[in-house]
This record gives sequence, structure tokens and C-alpha cells, in this order.
Amino acid sequence: MASDLVRVYLPATVRLVAALREADELSGATAHAVTPALREWYAEGDEEELEYVAFMRAAQDALRLLRDDPSAPRRRVVVSADVPAAQVSVDNRDLGTSTVRLSGAVPRRAIAAFHVDEAEAEPVVAAAAEVVERAAGGDPDAQFTVDSAEDLDLLWFAPEELDELLRH
Repeated sequence: MASDLVRVYLPATVRLVAALREADELSGATAHAVTPALREWYAEGDEEELEYVAFMRAAQDALRLLRDDPSAPRRRVVVSADVPAAQVSVDNRDLGTSTVRLSGAVPRRAIAAFHVDEAEAEPVVAAAAEVVERAAGGDPDAQFTVDSAEDLDLLWFAPEELDELLRH
């Protein structure tokens, strides 16, 4: 990956990713990445650990997207993409934040991988989507439910496997 590119993790749903077939780009103003504030917060973490934190935060934001779209399959999707650094800005400077803003849509050619829950995970993910905001507010029971979803591994699909992902 060239140094002028930034790896970002975009939260998505199966329905949003399916739109790539027609649009050939993925819209999403907010994503997650390894930011200076994340590096400062997790100073002992290596690059892989920092990327994992940003990735998991995108997966949690995918729960919020599912909450807002009850007709989407109850599966989290995270899209890893390499976008020009000029397209990425950090508005939030809070310690530990990984949230970034994208100045435009992500073209399909920039996508490095898709990550998606297995179909069998849908009941756990559905329950987590229902309580994700309560968990963020400190409800320990809701946090347990969200943690149960976060314990599930997401499947990996190459960009050219979009059709396979949608059939899975």
C-alpha cells in the first residue's frame, strides 16, 4: 500500500454492499482508521492491533446501521478500503477515537476486502443491533449482548467475490 493511501474500515450492511453491483462505489461519510488519537490512546499497540481496534469499531457501527434498517439481513459488514489520504479527515480529536470522515464515495477499485457475519450469526447480531445504544450508554446487560456479537469472527471475501458474499 502506497504511503499516500489510508486503510479505512467502513461499516455497512449486506443491502449497502449489494448496491455496489450498480453504483460501482460505496457511499459512506464516516469510517474508522488508525488515527493519531488512537495511536496515543493505545500507545503499546502495534499496527495490527490498532487496525483491529478500528475494524471492530466499524463492526459496532454496522450494528447501528442494522438497527436503522430493519429490512437488512442481520449480518454486520465491514468494508476495508485503501483511499487517498486527502479524502480522509479527522474531525473528532478525542483520545482514542478512530472515527474519520471521507470526502467522497469509495470506488469499488479501492476496496481491499469485505468482512461479513455468517448467516448463522444472525440471531446474535440482531439482538446486539437492538441494544447497541444502551450498551454505549453503560447498560451491562446490553454490553454483554453486544460483546456476544463481537466475539463472532467475520468471514473474509476478496473484492472480486462480491457475488459470492451476496449468495452466502
